[in-house]
Amino acid sequence: MNSKFQILLTGVGSYLPKKKISNYDLQNLMDTSDEWIRKRTGIKFRHFVEDNELTSDMGTNAAELAIFNAGLKPKDIDLIILATTTPDNTFPSTASKIQRNLGCKAISFDVQAVCAGFIYAISIGVAMLKDTHGKKCLVIGADSMSKILDWNDRSTSVLFGDGAGAVVLEKKIVKNETVENNQWGVLASKIFTNGEYYDLLSTDGGVSKNKSTGFLRMNGKEIFKHAVEKLSSSLLMCLEECNININDLDWLIPHQANQRIINAVSNKVKIPKDKIISTISNHGNTSAASIPSALDVASKKGNIKNGDILALQAIGGGLSWGSLILKIGNKNYDFNSRTFNHSVRN
Repeated sequence: MNSKFQILLTGVGSYLPKKKISNYDLQNLMDTSDEWIRKRTGIKFRHFVEDNELTSDMGTNAAELAIFNAGLKPKDIDLIILATTTPDNTFPSTASKIQRNLGCKAISFDVQAVCAGFIYAISIGVAMLKDTHGKKCLVIGADSMSKILDWNDRSTSVLFGDGAGAVVLEKKIVKNETVENNQWGVLASKIFTNGEYYDLLSTDGGVSKNKSTGFLRMNGKEIFKHAVEKLSSSLLMCLEECNININDLDWLIPHQANQRIINAVSNKVKIPKDKIISTISNHGNTSAASIPSALDVASKKGNIKNGDILALQAIGGGLSWGSLILKIGNKNYDFNSRTFNHSVRN
């Protein structure tokens, strides 16, 4: 008997801080307007952490919900990977604090690929589960972007918000493998980095550079151009590896950076806009948290069904980018049997 395994997504959760900031609120801080922001970004609101609220707090809240929705307990988790650009401390890892908060003994570490961090973390989690590092992996994206914004720079500061999202990945054994049985879970992932574009999206501070955190700096026009090209190409590479075409996708869940980027990618790869999950209007760009948060919202609404094929994609500083394809559930596991009544905590 031939036994192999699939890496399934079995739980999802998200968290947004209570402080909700509208475009009208920003008018009191800088020379901007609701119309200007919405027209250029699609954003209406963003959420900011309170002064005493940490990235680990948000990550823990999202993690608890993902674990609950997977029908598990924290002690069941073998591996925790946190994607973040805004850790609580320079060291140790913020993932280790979340591990402590959850009360489990999982291997825990951080990944830093800015807005692409969640795609990187999923890819690493899948590889580690395949390499016998446990059976259950908690992947979290959490960022407090408000802590690194320069409010004198309206072109970037209006884009970002704070939040966290998390998913549980589980390794499931497949007996009597057939092509049909094997086409479930994470089917393909492609991640890339090109340091030639290091300065297009970065901060002007760092521990070894000037002993400071610094503020976020971005060349928006160049990032837009690279985002459309690189997100489109990485998605098509994943589809080719899976031997499926764009019409086979049920949903595209892109990094929620800018509605114009999302629309441009949709047009380039020719995927209908009604197959795209967009939640950016309610929370802005939450960096590594944006994809799992959007996935959680869609799951809570009942949009994600067992057997659906999803594409996830993101681009961030580095430049770092990537896409992945996953098929929800499998023949013996119904994703929709999970409870999502607590899916967005705020």
